[in-house]
Amino acid sequence: MAETDGALSVPLAQDLEQMGLSPDCSHILGTAGAYVCRAAGVPDGAAAPDGFRFRPLRSLFDGISYAFFAVAARALEIVEWDGFHRYCGRCGTATTLRQGERARECPACGNLSYPRISPAVIMAVVRDRRILLARAARFPAGLRSVLAGYVEPGETLEECVHREVREETGIEITNLRYFASQPWPFPHSLMIAFTAEHARGEIAVDGVEIMEAGWYGPDQLPSQIPGPMTVARHLIDWFCETARAGKGGGGLS
Repeated sequence: MAETDGALSVPLAQDLEQMGLSPDCSHILGTAGAYVCRAAGVPDGAAAPDGFRFRPLRSLFDGISYAFFAVAARALEIVEWDGFHRYCGRCGTATTLRQGERARECPACGNLSYPRISPAVIMAVVRDRRILLARAARFPAGLRSVLAGYVEPGETLEECVHREVREETGIEITNLRYFASQPWPFPHSLMIAFTAEHARGEIAVDGVEIMEAGWYGPDQLPSQIPGPMTVARHLIDWFCETARAGKGGGGLS
């Protein structure tokens, strides 16, 4: 990235060699506006071209458009997949890119390795025009967000929402509704968002994944909440708009 007066920009070139970089993989991604985009991996320790510097994708939140973030997220996941599957996980043979689809193929045993996607649920739970926000153990001290967790094998998305809320806060929920989804490349998740209402029980955090949790009204939110590009923030914004308008189900009306 390059930064001029706080504005971020990306380099434009036909290939990385023009910028003095030697990629170890390259994949067509699609387009961002009028530009064709590729994902390319460069060796650890490679120097950025003059006038640019490498930045972690998370650090670009709120500094780039969502359209570009979506392309960059896809690029990150594709490059990581390519790097992790250079050798067959079944027999150890070096793999090759499969023609016609996004996969690496083992020429010895035929095993196919596709880009991995790990589904995770994220949910806004409401009660009496208040939203459940929590601080996970991995969060900075002031940050609060909605609950989230990974789907386990053999589990439906709905079952996962109920389990995660129960395990992390001890409460039961009802009126579960789909809200939205968002690719989340840290490292290869798909966030599926839901809304729900409190049914019974009082907050009792597990003290392992969740350190603190509480109910917050639309005008008493914590000082630190997720950034506007995240689906977590979209859930919080939805809650605030709905609660202030007096719309919604039993938890918001």
